[in-house]
Amino acid sequence: MTGSRRRRGEKWHRLEPTAVVDLDGFAATIDPAKLDPDQFVQLIATLDMLGTAGTGVELAGMSTETFARFFARTSPDQLEALMAHHRLRHVVFEEVFRRMSAHLDLTKAADLRAVVHWRFTGGSGEGGYDRFETVIARGTCTTADIPTADPRVTITADPPDFLRAVTGGATLPKLFISGKVKVRGDIAFAATLTDYFDLPRP
Repeated sequence: MTGSRRRRGEKWHRLEPTAVVDLDGFAATIDPAKLDPDQFVQLIATLDMLGTAGTGVELAGMSTETFARFFARTSPDQLEALMAHHRLRHVVFEEVFRRMSAHLDLTKAADLRAVVHWRFTGGSGEGGYDRFETVIARGTCTTADIPTADPRVTITADPPDFLRAVTGGATLPKLFISGKVKVRGDIAFAATLTDYFDLPRP
């Protein structure tokens, strides 16, 4: 092959950003209501592609407040379409758990020790779930995709409902009551779990 076409075995190289990009300002100009589900998925795919290329335009570049507000304005159909995309669902999971780690409220969680197992429907793992483990201990919060410890609580949810809960579009207690989120273990702790994070609300 010649020209600019990619050769077999050639690797992409991450580029260093050449300019500061106002992602929050960019996100504020986008009204998700004007996008159909396919267009919404394409938008997130484009941000992911630009982030991988090192342009500085990526989901991680949004403030958590903007990230929460943006996803809180999406429709159920848009979230369903996004979470049906194998790669992008994991990109979004990674972003959410990274932000949860950064926003652990130490005034409430300094002495908390808890292990939470997450099971998300529509996944590629055992039983058709994507599984994650969040460990809160010694004032830190970490999440991995390989559960290793006995959980205080196991939460099973559809990914769109999980996103709505962490971005302020819904509350975990209401999702529990409606049966959209299932809990095994310490139900009282699960109902107050999001209170341990100072995540912005839209």
